[in-house]
Amino acid sequence: MSVRSAAFLLATISSLCGFDLRGSESAGSGQKKVYVLPIRDKIASPMVYLVRRGVKEAMEAKADLLLLDMDTNGGYVDVTEEIIAILNNFKGQTATFVNKKAFSAGAFISVATQKIFMAPLSVIGAAAPIMMVPGGTPQDMPETMQAKMNSALRALVRTSAEKNGYNIEVVEAMIDKSKELKIDGKVLNEKGQILTLTNTEAEREYGEPPKPLLSSGTVETIEELLQKLGYVDGARVDIKPTGVERLATWINIISPLLLIIGIAGIYIEFKTPGFGLPGIIGIVAFALYFFGGYIAGLSGLEWIAVFLLGLALVGLELFVFPGTVALGLIGAVLMLVALVMAMVDVYPGMPAIPTFEKLELPLRDLFVAFVGGGAAVLLLSRWLPKTSIYGKLVSQTASGVSTVAELEQKQKSRIGQVGVAISSLRPGGKAQFGDEILDVISQGDMIDKGQRVKIIGHSSTEAVVEATS
Repeated sequence: MSVRSAAFLLATISSLCGFDLRGSESAGSGQKKVYVLPIRDKIASPMVYLVRRGVKEAMEAKADLLLLDMDTNGGYVDVTEEIIAILNNFKGQTATFVNKKAFSAGAFISVATQKIFMAPLSVIGAAAPIMMVPGGTPQDMPETMQAKMNSALRALVRTSAEKNGYNIEVVEAMIDKSKELKIDGKVLNEKGQILTLTNTEAEREYGEPPKPLLSSGTVETIEELLQKLGYVDGARVDIKPTGVERLATWINIISPLLLIIGIAGIYIEFKTPGFGLPGIIGIVAFALYFFGGYIAGLSGLEWIAVFLLGLALVGLELFVFPGTVALGLIGAVLMLVALVMAMVDVYPGMPAIPTFEKLELPLRDLFVAFVGGGAAVLLLSRWLPKTSIYGKLVSQTASGVSTVAELEQKQKSRIGQVGVAISSLRPGGKAQFGDEILDVISQGDMIDKGQRVKIIGHSSTEAVVEATS
């Protein structure tokens, strides 16, 4: 792989990763800032990425209010728990506008905000867990499983309800049909039924002093809601789905595999002459890895830049200043840090060094990737040169030889040639033989710059040398 090829590789990664798909309009300074986050689809992994991105943008902008625009039939419990945890990172005021319906997981997420407002004819509730069978048909859970799930859900939602001042019995009646809801001597939900509230029922007041059952009021539009909360003149930013959140879901599922492919592809590219298919595959794999983290709201462009800087330093070590070691080590460390941090969920205002809990999953994926990548490299280094595929992967050798057969012939003719090391060999470096400068490697010995060396064999495209007098 030549210096020109290395530069092309860096530029390609940069162009592939440099698109900003997450932008939104900026709020004017000096105004109250409102961020509106749509929850208008199934509560699944793509929604996590949208919420994470929206919360981080609101935190970076120091927004005063985060408003959820809710219209959902619900979704997965584990995803709901993750979304609630993300919302808890926002320290400003939070509210939900139930714009027609907040069923199941939507009700849980609504309770995770400080105030709930509802549109006319809207409903909230019906949050009992169900089991999906093959074909997507809902089915009641077995009694034991339902009891365990209800207990876990009640604990999750109870925490949010207590934090935000909601009536815990009301929220639990949406989950557990074995509970009767009775307030001020009036039965609001009979035992055996799951509580679902209309907007008028949810805003009705009970108790002494009177307090709304769940909703802070009915409003026609988000604009009316903002007026009630005192944000009528605030700068509003609407978070919009990018359309690639679903793609990011699949990319992040296969992120360890992408790392394995990237490691193996770049290794083969460095070990073969010219620039060809392995380098392209490696570039695409790493680009997809960073792209997935970026769209998921986990990483920003800064870690892509760190990775590129590390790759540039490794390239300088290999092609410009061989034998310096320091450049390569620093570059490798930067690349490793970038690969880990690209999948760490860090929020504005949090410590720069993540906790082990946040690092655990990225480190595990990276370990799996290096084990898999090492195995792939070992197998390919032993098997690939013996196959006809190798010739197709090599576009053109660094010395201008156009076929593998000609390269092998050229290498045989070099055996026994004596030259001078023009860099320190530790054990790799460069040596000059007549007018030709070659990448060389010793058999493990450290050879000083200026020492005479003799070619005794070849390892892939590198000449194997030993010191001679």
